[in-house]
Amino acid sequence: MIRRAVLVVLGLVWLGPTYLLLVNASRPAASYDPATAWAPSGDFALFANFAAALDKADLGSSLASTALYSVVSPLLGVVIGAMAGYTIVVLRLRHGFWWFLLIFGGTVFPSQMLLVPLFVGYSDAGLYDTRAGMILVYTAINVPLAAFVLRNFYSGVAFSIFEAARMDGASTFRIFWRVYLPISTSALAAVFILEFTFIWNDLLFGLTLSTTESVRPVMTALAGLMTDVYAGTPVPVGLAAGLMCSLPTVLLFLATQRLFARGLSLGSV
Repeated sequence: MIRRAVLVVLGLVWLGPTYLLLVNASRPAASYDPATAWAPSGDFALFANFAAALDKADLGSSLASTALYSVVSPLLGVVIGAMAGYTIVVLRLRHGFWWFLLIFGGTVFPSQMLLVPLFVGYSDAGLYDTRAGMILVYTAINVPLAAFVLRNFYSGVAFSIFEAARMDGASTFRIFWRVYLPISTSALAAVFILEFTFIWNDLLFGLTLSTTESVRPVMTALAGLMTDVYAGTPVPVGLAAGLMCSLPTVLLFLATQRLFARGLSLGSV
């Protein structure tokens, strides 16, 4: 009984910030008062605040760009990572472990170390402030995690499956595309969800590699809007914008949590 009560109290404390976000994002834009932040407002203005945020920060363009990055880059990343894992484990690439370290080793460096060379390289190559450039950098960042998970997954798959397919006359790529990729769907989905969340919530690369409203990720646009809170943007509008930008990742996780948990457990074999 005591343990349950403690858990309930801790849960309420944990949900406190979420409650404040929902209550104050639903207030009319002009009625925010820090002294009454915990008390619900009698007027429900959440959708009006959504509309104001979309108009003020042009979040519509940023949301569309971020949706593009968050779908295309993880798809490319998981396929390339799966190909790397397949080549290293199933095809038994010579010095495969060292190739894996080369792919995964870049993740040990802080992202901040990449910003200056990325900025210079993107500027010289004409990729700065382009959607193609953002997709390229997000794909490159996502490949190591996919390679790590799929390498572990394919290590637990019987090699006799590959041998049987070869005896049936299937090519190396056909075996990968028709056999190994389908049996790793859960692991691929788990990696995709993680990478979708990372890209959707990214601020650092968006600030460094984009400027225009049609290219910049949504978190970059949201950061600009929240900065404007101190220059006149109503607090409920800023909170509503944050809530709107967070909903896609929350809904995705809630809809796929079982698949996500299963995929991670398979990928840790």
